[in-house]
Amino acid sequence: MHELAVTQRILEIALEHAHQAGAQRIGAIHLVVGDLSSIVDDSVQFYFDYLTPGTIAEGARLTFQRIPPRCRCRECGTEFAPEPGILWQCPACGAWGGEVLQGREFYIESIEVE
Repeated sequence: MHELAVTQRILEIALEHAHQAGAQRIGAIHLVVGDLSSIVDDSVQFYFDYLTPGTIAEGARLTFQRIPPRCRCRECGTEFAPEPGILWQCPACGAWGGEVLQGREFYIESIEVE
């Protein structure tokens, strides 16, 4: 359900920047989404389609670039891509967990306007 609030904010940001640019229409919004962000692409698209009728973003295309998780072991410093669905264990030293380096991203990369 948090996707509704997130999608509302995406639309607000896109409309604000489109208006500043003097755009008549938003053609596409390109999003970067980390796999650890808990954002569901289909839900964002659903809410976007629900929120945009009557705006200059109506009919705009959303694209989602997914970023996989990447960690650094706190024990030995090895960077690794954790296996999905299991506890994160360093492949070099066997320590559990680690510092998340990527995978939590969520931002608008670009907006295409006319």
